[in-house]
Amino acid sequence: MTLQQLKYAIEVANKGSISEAAKSLFISQPSLSAAIKELETEIRIAIFARTNRGIQISAAGAEFLGYARQVLQQAELLEEKYISGTPSKQRFSVSTQHYTFTANAFVDLIKAFGADEYEFTLRETKTFEIIDDIKNLRCELGVIYLSSFNEQIIRKYLNDGDLVFTELFAAKPHIFICKKNPLAERTSVTLDDLEDLPCLTYEQGDHNSFYFSEEILSTLPHRKSIKVSDRAAVVNLLIGVNAYTISTGVFPSYLHGEDIISIPLEVDEIIRVGVLTRKDYVPTRLGEIYLSALKRIADDLQQ
Repeated sequence: MTLQQLKYAIEVANKGSISEAAKSLFISQPSLSAAIKELETEIRIAIFARTNRGIQISAAGAEFLGYARQVLQQAELLEEKYISGTPSKQRFSVSTQHYTFTANAFVDLIKAFGADEYEFTLRETKTFEIIDDIKNLRCELGVIYLSSFNEQIIRKYLNDGDLVFTELFAAKPHIFICKKNPLAERTSVTLDDLEDLPCLTYEQGDHNSFYFSEEILSTLPHRKSIKVSDRAAVVNLLIGVNAYTISTGVFPSYLHGEDIISIPLEVDEIIRVGVLTRKDYVPTRLGEIYLSALKRIADDLQQ
């Protein structure tokens, strides 16, 4: 087993395709396929399952790749310290729903890491894609929420992918609205109060099931509904058309300074936000820093 073989296997996992991985590695597809096959024969497991739709990481392969990433990161640190004399570029990625505290933790990671070179990815995306990113090792960590409505279905997908949800904090639902909204002076609101306002939700693409919605109460009908894909659009619409969106109420100032406020929503629900990892997850050094930042923020929220 060589470091090059490990690099090849991880690149295939990252790309989800042998042909795409071969292009990025600047080698031929047959050569890459042969190298992967040789590695699988040596370690006596199938890292990848070949299907008509491409390749998928096997359960045994996911565990192996987790250790392989650790080995490569340590090898890069050794090379940096004793051979090259120049820092190696460290890589780290997170896949998350649209939460500000995940970006704040990312800032803490970058400050704590303090290297001259790195390649970090903060991927704010759809719920199903977050699960898929962690399952297929495209990202080290994910951040999603569970509720009484979606938990049974989401946990089925997590169990199928050998994933674990670890709760960070629980919050009562709030609405975000513009401070000029007619409801801005209220200390709390009901669903009836929201009936005439446009409701903003994050679109979920091909997996647009109620269970994958980023907002609770996803089955409720709305006279006015607007789907968005990024937080910047949320800001403009909250201000421009007196819309609202439902979230945890955490860090409302991230949206547009003092222009956006949060108000408790009178519903019998709890939003449980947590970290998504593989069952066999062994944190990298960067993963440990990011997890510590998330937990520190979660602890602050409980005070």
